[in-house]
Amino acid sequence: MSLRDAPQTLLTMGRAGLLRPINPLHLLDAGKALRRWGVSYAGGIAAAAALHPHDLFVIDDAGSITWSEMDRRSNALAHALARRGIRSGELVAVLSRNHRGFIDATAALAKLGADTLYLNTGFAGPQLREVIAREQPVAILYDEEFTDLVSAGDGVPIRILSWAGPAAAQRAAGNRRSSKAARNASGTKSAAAIPTIDDLIGEGPDSPPESSGRIGRTIILTSGTTGTPKGAPREQTSGVNPAVSMLDRIPYRQGEVTLVPAPLFHSWGFGNLSMGLLLNSTFVLHRHFDPEAVLVDIEAHRASVLVAVPVMLQRILELPAKTRRRYDTSSLRIVPLSGSSIPAGVVTRWMDEFGDNLYNLYGSTEVGWVSIATPADLRRDPRTAGRPPLHTDVRLLDDAGAVVPTGEIGRVFVRSELLFDGYTGGGNKEIIDGYMSTGDTGRFDAGGLLYVEGRDDEMIVSGGENVFPREVEDLLSAHPEVVESAVIGVPDDEFGQRLKAFVVVRDGATLDADAVRDHVKVNLARFKIPRDVDFVDELPRNATGKILKTTLS
Repeated sequence: MSLRDAPQTLLTMGRAGLLRPINPLHLLDAGKALRRWGVSYAGGIAAAAALHPHDLFVIDDAGSITWSEMDRRSNALAHALARRGIRSGELVAVLSRNHRGFIDATAALAKLGADTLYLNTGFAGPQLREVIAREQPVAILYDEEFTDLVSAGDGVPIRILSWAGPAAAQRAAGNRRSSKAARNASGTKSAAAIPTIDDLIGEGPDSPPESSGRIGRTIILTSGTTGTPKGAPREQTSGVNPAVSMLDRIPYRQGEVTLVPAPLFHSWGFGNLSMGLLLNSTFVLHRHFDPEAVLVDIEAHRASVLVAVPVMLQRILELPAKTRRRYDTSSLRIVPLSGSSIPAGVVTRWMDEFGDNLYNLYGSTEVGWVSIATPADLRRDPRTAGRPPLHTDVRLLDDAGAVVPTGEIGRVFVRSELLFDGYTGGGNKEIIDGYMSTGDTGRFDAGGLLYVEGRDDEMIVSGGENVFPREVEDLLSAHPEVVESAVIGVPDDEFGQRLKAFVVVRDGATLDADAVRDHVKVNLARFKIPRDVDFVDELPRNATGKILKTTLS
């Protein structure tokens, strides 16, 4: 933290409730935890358990867990994993949906000083095999539903279930004793004697394991829509600036109830989990996303934060109006989004119905957060990606590496403490003068708002004109009869390439291909009119909500 930024940093931390009086004995215990584990996920959970041991940390499909219970569970799991040969510096894979087992594994592996690889729950067999072969983990912790998928991947000697079907709710209902009693009552272990996390927690002591002195790394896989995902490793000690950077634009508060349907294995869900260690958040997690269940949870838990990806809001808005309005969502204060672009029409519809609580974060697994749009920014223009937050610098560069003038499109480069150090399989993003490429193009308007035009490799040249599909997609998605759209470039004998649109319409819509083309003609340049228009029931997406354009043709 520089002296120049110190006043703003302290103001931001104070506004979030982080500069509050703390019991000196609790503070002493928290300091001991941080000395043992360092500023890591291990240290964060242990310190939080010391500061507020009896506060709820996780509410999931198996019940609820306090901070102290999670700390003890992860201690016991770390001991058990060590007995199975997992050592500091070794890599362990986690294939888990959103539930306590994900956090058990994260904390236990951090306490061992091991590295953790988070696998995508949307993987098919070939993708899993390629990632496993490249990364070579010594163990994998996975939900029972992925047994067949994991069995198809060779070379992982240690296998443990992070969630085990209906019995998981019973086994995961409490601390080490209740876990052992549940296992004894069932008399058998699940999945042909493959142990569960709760089996291991019930085996031995829940005292803190000996620190290895090494802070493990986390490896998040990129969520791109082409090829095998790359591994982006990060150290767990990024300091206070990245947290303050987010708090500067998104007004999270200490001790809030936070719903997280966004996948924890992705950088957006995982980043919010990390933020929760600092803020003493209570996380409400479910293994599967259900749009009405989100509204039920907001009312039942008086949740003030909903961490989502844009398609989840689309699904909520698609519920019948009488269903949406059946629930009291007045407690909802912040709805931070990331992971994919958000259609402009969704922005306006959401805020008109649920209030001005939408925050749109633009970033990537490799560079962290780049810019954040506040509700005021989104009311001004729903298409904007907002402004760079504190401790983050953004440049838009041309092909020669020079900064482009305001209003012109350039390649987006960012500098902050969140830049990664290169992919696990080798290679890196382009870096110019300490600024790393996001792979996107964008422009700044005269007021300093950033607009992302699209991936720099998505631009097409049609009849000599540069066209970015994102602009056409935003226009179509804002049409009152359109749910969402995707636009791609296809070969054209005359113009080199032409645009093709895929459109999902609302029930009862009368929109046809000519009407789509006329709508674009009235609002955009001639060369941006899609010659081909296909109407589809839904657009293909990956687990983080990004549209899989490579499957469209």
